[in-house]
Amino acid sequence: MTVLEKLTILSDAAKYDAACTSSGSSRTAAPGSLGNATACGICHSFSADGRCISLLKVLLSNSCVYNCQYCVNRVTRDTPRATFTPEELAELTIGFYRRNYIEGLFLSSGILRNPDYTCEQMIRTLELLRNRYRFGGYIHAKAIPGADPRLIERLGMLADRMSVNIELPSQEGLRLLAPDKSKVSILRPMGYISGRIEENRHDLAVYRHTPRFAPAGQSTQMIIGATPDSDKQIISLAEGLYKKYGLKRVFYSAYMPVTENALLPPPGTKPPLLREHRLYQADWLLRFYGFQANELLDDAHPDLNPLVDPKCGWALRHMEFFPIEVNRAPYEMLLRVPGIGVRSAKRILIARRAGKLDFAALKKLGVVLKRAQYFLTCSGKMIPGLRVTPESAMRALAEPEGLALMRDSSEQLSFFSAAPALSHGKENSHEPPPSLLA
Repeated sequence: MTVLEKLTILSDAAKYDAACTSSGSSRTAAPGSLGNATACGICHSFSADGRCISLLKVLLSNSCVYNCQYCVNRVTRDTPRATFTPEELAELTIGFYRRNYIEGLFLSSGILRNPDYTCEQMIRTLELLRNRYRFGGYIHAKAIPGADPRLIERLGMLADRMSVNIELPSQEGLRLLAPDKSKVSILRPMGYISGRIEENRHDLAVYRHTPRFAPAGQSTQMIIGATPDSDKQIISLAEGLYKKYGLKRVFYSAYMPVTENALLPPPGTKPPLLREHRLYQADWLLRFYGFQANELLDDAHPDLNPLVDPKCGWALRHMEFFPIEVNRAPYEMLLRVPGIGVRSAKRILIARRAGKLDFAALKKLGVVLKRAQYFLTCSGKMIPGLRVTPESAMRALAEPEGLALMRDSSEQLSFFSAAPALSHGKENSHEPPPSLLA
């Protein structure tokens, strides 16, 4: 099998992994080295659905000894198999870089023989890139659950970012669909990486020339829609991962039915892309807006409302807090107003020192009045003629994606009931910028 044939198979097999990012690391190029990485990112081109394609995203091998039912590479599936040698993959990466096709590498793999052997092959590949070819560009490597901690440490010394996919939100889902994996086997390397990053941060503060361990941190991925877990379970798990392991990102990947199994959605089922999009929005609120998971969702509302973004959903369920006076409200409360983002909230704090703000001034500061007008006042007054009720606000704030879902659904959706499990939605699978969550 030629290298090109292997690349065709292994790049296609890697497309289901969403935990692929190319920002957050600054690696200064040594004299005579090839490439570098910058914290502002190396993304230059995007696919039609918004995903970054500036990294060579590939598997070392799609041969796997595990039998995860949701995976296209599981051992019992009849599919073409291929495996790169470390030399082939290192040479391919450098060749693509020199042709300006890519600026970095995202490397994952199926489990060849056992976790230790797989990790050793990945280490060998990265050693060739860093030492033989003196490649200073961005590398994201997937840690292999079950591998020896010493191997994971060596991998982290060579990569800019590491990730361990948690795969499914619950232990029960793993037991049914991925019997070779467990919550413990996944969280153990995640905890080890987190500890080494913290140790390395301290060492760098004391010793200038300390080797850097995964300077861009670690991330993980959860598959959405393969199991009946609620959005509340998913968001609560993500919040716990951020707090306990200091993750940079949690990625959410809408399950795409590619295999037949009684425990999985049947082939032909549309991936829940709108649900994935809503989870990314909720995740943004956890990271940058000061929300807690139990505020966004509770037992009465275990799933995110498909009609509106999570911030609007929270505001509409808590109208007792609104309207707020924009000239007096604290920063934390401004962030909770739909239509006000982090940047515009900071601008409001600065601008109102010079005088009272009105709605025209708020618009100039970047506030999206189409959403914010229902939740704030300027000098005690709302926009003239605006009558606010939860129902009228919901009708005005409902987004096209949610309305399309409501039209396609065979049952009537209640504005304030828990959203049903999603199986349809307009394709919009990438994480939204802050403006979409303002």
